[in-house]
Amino acid sequence: MRKKGKQMLASILLMIMLIGCQNSKPKEQDLMRINSTNGENAKKVIFLMVDSLMYQAIDQGISKQELPAFKFLIEHGQYYKNLVSSFPTMSVTIDSSLITGAYSDIHRVPGLTWYSADNKKMINYGTGPMEVLKLGVSPVMTDALFHLNESHLNKDNSTIYEDLAQQGLKSGSINGLIYRGASAHKLSIPDWMQATTSLPKEIHVKGPDFLSLGALSNPFQGIKNLPDGLTKRMGINNDFAIEAVKYLIQSNKLPDFLFVYLPDLDRELHKEGPAGLHGVKELDQQLQSVLESFGSPEKALQHANFIIAGDSGMTRILPAEQNPVIDLPSLLGDAKILRPGEAVSKDTEIILAVNETMAYVYSLNVDRSLRDTANLLMKDRRIDFISWKEKDWNYAMQGSTANQIKFKAGGNLTDPYGQSWTVEQDEEVLDLNLNMSTHSLNYDQYPDVLKRLSSALRSHQGEFLVITAKPGYEFTSGSSPKHKGGGGHGSIRKMESLVPLIISGTDQKPEYLRMVDLKAYLLNLLTRKNQGIQ
Repeated sequence: MRKKGKQMLASILLMIMLIGCQNSKPKEQDLMRINSTNGENAKKVIFLMVDSLMYQAIDQGISKQELPAFKFLIEHGQYYKNLVSSFPTMSVTIDSSLITGAYSDIHRVPGLTWYSADNKKMINYGTGPMEVLKLGVSPVMTDALFHLNESHLNKDNSTIYEDLAQQGLKSGSINGLIYRGASAHKLSIPDWMQATTSLPKEIHVKGPDFLSLGALSNPFQGIKNLPDGLTKRMGINNDFAIEAVKYLIQSNKLPDFLFVYLPDLDRELHKEGPAGLHGVKELDQQLQSVLESFGSPEKALQHANFIIAGDSGMTRILPAEQNPVIDLPSLLGDAKILRPGEAVSKDTEIILAVNETMAYVYSLNVDRSLRDTANLLMKDRRIDFISWKEKDWNYAMQGSTANQIKFKAGGNLTDPYGQSWTVEQDEEVLDLNLNMSTHSLNYDQYPDVLKRLSSALRSHQGEFLVITAKPGYEFTSGSSPKHKGGGGHGSIRKMESLVPLIISGTDQKPEYLRMVDLKAYLLNLLTRKNQGIQ
């Protein structure tokens, strides 16, 4: 999974592809146990998470009459352009918020890469081939394929799959990164992969009733031929997912809730930038084929509620000649920075975990305060803001001016999501609009920034800074991926945080337009009375 975590599994697998290949063994009989317990008359919910889908592309494509499926779903449903994503805007964190209904201070998946103070090791779910090679293929794959769902994701915070199982409803996931549920499954590791790693032949995991994860867990094997070979990113691709959904529809095997992850658009936009329409037009054709699998688009909405969401937006990264890459080690003087693949030692002073346009900067030196490190970083005017916590308080310092804001949960200011805050010093640092007469505050450039930022600062143990880059720039440390002239995300600004949400087949509306609130909405949609086909 290269980008936000989305292509994380794909890029890990692609790296190992160089070694060779062998067919994996047949998977479990998930298809035998996923039929809705409510019978064929129960209206299903199909959630399609589209990596890096942006409303600007949807609007442009519809205006050019090039997106008939999107147009149909929007005309027969609800269309929102301001669903607030999680922070950092990386897939593993976003999907964790969707599936658990909590931000990272609760679900405990801080980003695509982060440092575990408990284990004294870097956690990297697959940022890019070079970093994976330096960190070691086995530890990266073990974290991505096992620890992410089995131990990193907070076990005290239930997933939608676990909640549905308790209510006797069936659920499924196709290529979802966060899939923890109540049913036992096996990920089958091909022989050729075992030969180059320390991974076992089988990894036992818990997931929804139906779990498909590319070639590693393919319940369709021997039943339907799906594109899961080496040249097809081991099944982590749109074609695999779409054909799998169509099979479930046509064979009357849809579970009550089905999550589908579609990664292809992200790869295109990282390379070409966020303005391209090619990938969205391909996606539209795939959506049309899913709708037609029911017999017609109209019949599709009679049998299922369709929910389509982007997970994050994307900012265009400036071309190489405009110096878009912020090299963090060069800003930190003679500090002893942990290099990829090295073990943490008593001499290690700083650890960097780069998530594209956002980064965690960890301080292990008791003689160097977080403010000292922040003062070094703020000299680079390409940095948007630098943030840290001190007890209950959260601080953010503007990179270009050194102006500062401090805030904490609780107080007499209420935001649009019913959250209360105390805010002091310069509210313009986070572009807040305070109204003292009504005791309210509103967000602009940084949606839900107080909750999302304070959650990231409390997402895991350790002394660290959260830093974000200004639009057009991204961070790097050593071999972390770069996207000069392409697109990037990770930060908390509007462009990367506001994503489209399309709901078709139901008039029921979410209480709030935030990714973190969709779990409650989905559970209500699935369990409310009169869920039968109209």
